[in-house]
Amino acid sequence: MASEFARSTRTGWGMLPLILIAQSGTIAGLIWSISLVKGLGIADPKLLPGLHIAAWALGNIVVLILWGGFFTLQPNTAAVLLLFGEYKGTATRAGINWVNPFYNAQKISLRARNLNSEKLKVNDQRGNPIEIAAVVVWRVQDTAKATFDVDSYDHYVHVQSESAIRHLASAYPYDTTEDHQISLRGSMDEVSKALQIELQERLGKAGVLVDEARLSHLAYAPEIAGAMLRRQQAEAVVAARTRIVEGAVGMVRMALEHLDKDKIVELDNERKAAMVSNLLVVLCGEQAAQPIVNTGTLYT
Repeated sequence: MASEFARSTRTGWGMLPLILIAQSGTIAGLIWSISLVKGLGIADPKLLPGLHIAAWALGNIVVLILWGGFFTLQPNTAAVLLLFGEYKGTATRAGINWVNPFYNAQKISLRARNLNSEKLKVNDQRGNPIEIAAVVVWRVQDTAKATFDVDSYDHYVHVQSESAIRHLASAYPYDTTEDHQISLRGSMDEVSKALQIELQERLGKAGVLVDEARLSHLAYAPEIAGAMLRRQQAEAVVAARTRIVEGAVGMVRMALEHLDKDKIVELDNERKAAMVSNLLVVLCGEQAAQPIVNTGTLYT
């Protein structure tokens, strides 16, 4: 596993005048060598002009190689420096830089990027087919890992993100009526946090940092959408009825306790049963109750 370390670079503005001076020297040497050859004649047996030309050519080659050490970096951009395939560090200073001309600088953006995944059709924890998609905000944190530990970190991020989204969808139900159970639709914050943690575990191997991950699309698959809608409605009705009955029973119990405590009226078991029945009908009924006034007694 590769690990990033910083490599300091020379400022290009400091090296530029030196290389320009060297370049001017080679040009002056060429002019002097040409004038020397013309003065002595081509057929002159002396080797001095040839040596001057050879020295000029060598110096010019060196200067041209030195020009190859310049490169520029924008803010939030890094350069991975390689020397004949060996990692020599990462440069991050923005502006014009100069390094060993034999270094190969591979530039990598450190800026935040968005990955908007396609709609994936998967099964939730209960086996229901659903459509799910997510938005992932990520950036390169370790340039060495991103360059050497994976073949293409962009492709790696796409593939691993899709795999993590599929795994997340299968770990939770689409919806639930239980308050303590986490669901994809009802617990967006918890699900998004779990997705970010899983993505970081997967993408950390490529030197990638996940800043944020959230679901961008969530729905039942079209073939079961109608049936699941009716199921949700039925579950909602049952849950609502359960709450109503629990509340009604509590109100009836409270009413009977107050009647006994305050000694307002003495009720036998039969009258209590009739009162409970009437109160439950009134409290649990969907429509307003139509009271019937009894002018007699319960036994006539």
